[in-house]
Amino acid sequence: MPPRPRSELTLAEWLVLCLVSEQPRHSFAVAGLLAQDGSLGQVWYVPKAVVYRAAQRLEQLGLITSGERQPSALGPARSELQATSQGQQAARDWLRQPITHALDIRSELLIRLALLDRAGADPRELLRAQRGQLAPIARALASQVYATTGFERTLALWRHESISATLRFLDALLVTVPAQHPKMPAQQTRGEAHAEARSWPRPLAGAADPAERFGILPASRFGGSGQSAG
Repeated sequence: MPPRPRSELTLAEWLVLCLVSEQPRHSFAVAGLLAQDGSLGQVWYVPKAVVYRAAQRLEQLGLITSGERQPSALGPARSELQATSQGQQAARDWLRQPITHALDIRSELLIRLALLDRAGADPRELLRAQRGQLAPIARALASQVYATTGFERTLALWRHESISATLRFLDALLVTVPAQHPKMPAQQTRGEAHAEARSWPRPLAGAADPAERFGILPASRFGGSGQSAG
């Protein structure tokens, strides 16, 4: 079977690529970071066997290379993995791409934010892109709430509430991130970030109709590899 194109990498493969792009690592070390008790595995757990398969796939695609096997006091001989220039660029691009399926946001957005934080990178580009991805869905869902009845309306409200919570989370991060990265060349001051967040649509409290209370906020279709750490 030919290797899948880069755009079709699984989440586990993207995580392995990002970690190897940070610095050369053995698969064993990558697996430790993505284990259930690992720093990243607490967000998205990837079994060790899946990590090793992901590394093989990435090497087939020319995104990483493996060095000569070297003896290890901790077990079998191991090869150090290193990202190619193509792999490093792919990882940088992926970390700034918004998630397109609502069901994937909880895990995929958090893991991207965790990886950006490890790199000391400013996440605002990703946060703004993610909000831009969700806002049009919000408008469509608000229209559904007005136009439907019964369980169909209940489902639309459920989706709307779920995405509304995500938008509030994004708004809060966009306001606080400048303070967390004071040494970064800020394109926005803290006051400007507050003003930008206030200008975005928000739920309207006290409206008689639930759809009015939700304003033009979000929700989308749900879609979903690896395991969420809960």
